[in-house]
This record gives sequence, structure tokens and C-alpha cells, in this order.
Amino acid sequence: MTELAIGIDGGGTSCRAAVADRSGNIIGRGKSGPANILSDLENSLLNIVESARQALRDAGLAAETISSVAAVVGVAGANVGDYGRRIEKALPFAEGRVVTDALIALQGALGDADGIVGAFGTGSVYNARRDGRLNGIGGWGFVVGDQASGARLGRDLLERSLLAHDGVRRASPITEVIMTEYGNDPERIVEFAHSARPKDFARYAPIVFQHAAKDDAVAVGIVTDAATAIGESLEALLWPECPSICLLGGLAEAYEPWLSERYRSLLARPKGDALQGAVELAMKLLNDRQRGAA
Repeated sequence: MTELAIGIDGGGTSCRAAVADRSGNIIGRGKSGPANILSDLENSLLNIVESARQALRDAGLAAETISSVAAVVGVAGANVGDYGRRIEKALPFAEGRVVTDALIALQGALGDADGIVGAFGTGSVYNARRDGRLNGIGGWGFVVGDQASGARLGRDLLERSLLAHDGVRRASPITEVIMTEYGNDPERIVEFAHSARPKDFARYAPIVFQHAAKDDAVAVGIVTDAATAIGESLEALLWPECPSICLLGGLAEAYEPWLSERYRSLLARPKGDALQGAVELAMKLLNDRQRGAA
């Protein structure tokens, strides 16, 4: 009988996996490449499985153990079309579920409690639990969504750098940094943008925050717009008795001072991260499977 659960956080920059024993203790961890299932389904599947194999290896378990575990994979785009189902059908686990990255973030941050979670990494997504009911928004990819994500910050920076180059908007130190990086050749920026993946844009996010802290007008504008978008999404989910808001992901802490007091007053530290949430959901899947077999 299956006695192991694997949680996988399939992010736009990397996949992280953790394997837990029957008692919920983490006994192995693994990491592999990105899982952008909307733009690269095949490699995303490879990276998801490889992260699980590494976690099992780290736990000192044989590779073939992968076929007997219960696993939950949280990934952006699982709610779009049949992408999530296609990944789920190809998983090598005894029992595997593909859910949104928002759901594993919510579970990791709040456990089974009510509240709102916003996750900001390469992408962005929100989820709320109210009286046990889930409501997720966002996570549509940075081309048409993912406001305030790392990829969106990078995209916006390149756009404003081109606008400054054309004289449509004012230049600033950060746009000059970008133009210098590309040899003051706007066509090189366009070429990059057409072939770049979300994580390639996201690498500019730290630069945006660094320059915003120095009152760079363009960087401040980008971050202010992003913070406004965060507020709009939180407002769409907020209810009067909402106990807490948790911000997760690599950009969460950087955004906190840019939010209005209305949202900062509700901020709470998460109980755990998205990977912990994936493990908890995998444990529930394991328990359900074992009850069904009993």
C-alpha cells in the first residue's frame, strides 16, 4: 500500500518537490527546471517528474518508488483549457492530482483556515477561502494577466524603456541601464521579447525594486501600478470579516510597503509556503486513497 506523499510546487523558475512519510514528516527534497505548462508543456512535465525523482533520491529511495506514491502538483495554468488534465494523465505516480499554484499557496499559508493569499513570483495568482469555499482569480499568464508578477515587471520595464528611447516617455536611470544592456539598440530588445520566456523577463524584477527605492521615476511608476493592481485583486476577494491576507513568493516582502494601509493592516505571516501546501494536499490524497482501499 502507498505510504508516501509527494508535493510539487511547479513554478515559472523552478520545480520544487518534497516527499513525506505516512506521518507527514519530510524525508527528501528535490529541485529541477521550470514548469510553464502554458508555454512549454513537454518540458514542464519532464521537470515535474525530475523534481519528484530527486526528492525520492534524497530520501534514499529507489527510482521505481515513484510509481507507488500519491502526489499533488501545483502549477500555474492548471485552470486553463486541458493543460492540467494533460499533465495529470502523464504523471507516473500511483495517484496524482494537478491543481493550481494558487491552491497550494493557500493551503501552505492558511492551512485549513479562511483568508486570502496572493502569490508573487515569476507569475501572480490569488486565492481565497471563505467558510470553506474557494475562490481563485488571476494566474492567466503575463501576456494578458499576472499583474505585479516578476515577468510582468520585466515586460513593463522593457516597454517603458522603448517608450523612453522613442521620446514618448521620459527616460530615467533604469531605462538607461536597460538601453545600455542592449547596446542602445531597440531592435535587440524586441528580438529578446519575442523569444523570451516568463523567467527571462522576471530576472528584471529585482532591478525595478532597487531603482524604485532610489526614487527612479520610471521604476516607481511600474511598482505603483503593480501595487494598485494587487489592491484591485485583493478588493475583489475581500469580505468584511476576512481574518487575514498572506502575501507569498519572492516579491511578496518587496510589495508590502507599497500597499495601502487597508491591506497592510490585514497582513499575516504565512504558516508555510506553497511547497508545504502541496505536501499537505498530497497527504490528504494519500489518506483518501488508503481509506478507499480499506
